[in-house]
Amino acid sequence: MDHHTHSQSRWLRYSLSACAAVSLIATANAGSPVAASKNPVPVTAADWKANTIAPVTNPIFFEDAIIRSEIRPIFVHHTIDNKFLGGGTAQLYALQLRYAITDRLAFIATQDGYFDINNDAIGNPDGWMDLAAGLKYALIDNPAAQFILTPGLTFHIPSGNRDVFQGRGGGEFNPFVSFQKGYGDFHLSGNLGFRIPVTNNEQNMMAHYSLMADYYVNRWFIPFVSANFWTNLSNGTNIGLNTNGYDVINFGSSNVRGVTQGMVGIGFRSRITNNIDIGAAYEIAAARAYGLTNNRLTFDMCIRF
Repeated sequence: MDHHTHSQSRWLRYSLSACAAVSLIATANAGSPVAASKNPVPVTAADWKANTIAPVTNPIFFEDAIIRSEIRPIFVHHTIDNKFLGGGTAQLYALQLRYAITDRLAFIATQDGYFDINNDAIGNPDGWMDLAAGLKYALIDNPAAQFILTPGLTFHIPSGNRDVFQGRGGGEFNPFVSFQKGYGDFHLSGNLGFRIPVTNNEQNMMAHYSLMADYYVNRWFIPFVSANFWTNLSNGTNIGLNTNGYDVINFGSSNVRGVTQGMVGIGFRSRITNNIDIGAAYEIAAARAYGLTNNRLTFDMCIRF
């Protein structure tokens, strides 16, 4: 089967992979329920989460602070910068799962899926992504202040195809903390974390940080702006590059220590039904070296249950 036929049939072969979980549980003071209401209603202190949205951009690492149960199919189309091995495109097809075990604790499966890279310099590879899963816990939930703080931990299992720079090293830990603050219909969301590889020469250690501001105009139109950045904290020996692959690929580049890369974006969500949101975003690289992605489009659907 040639590459194009293989790409066209991937949806028929696609299924949700079983994900392993790594625990990070912290004890906290008791609080009010965290799960978002399904019905968009006027915001009060008790139900301020009803009109909040999950991030669309950087979906693997920009984890929502709010505890939700959902299935989230994702499609991302990347345009590769021409200065990165001659440019090209790449497509990611993924499916995420989040399950609220309690009103504060959730299991999260944040990475799986299929990656198709159209770049002649590396032979136009395609293959499965690594699996990533873990837990998050709402440590602080203060409805009166419209504020929630949620730390968590995921582990990237080196289970993917090496042709698309997956399945390398001994895996990667991602400890993080997320927050969301409401001001009526205006919300600020943020995330800070670290990608810590088990095998330092195969992958780079990185800090990642994200911020999103959204405004609930009505259920059909919830616009947002976002910024996602990655700072490389170590060099690897896997490939001789001075850039990295943002959230999608950790190349293990040999000349990236101290290099910060990032993207800024705009988009919106629409609440199609009480438990289904769709999202769309456009991002563009905002810090040189641009690396894998010059710009990209992301589409997803949050199916809550």
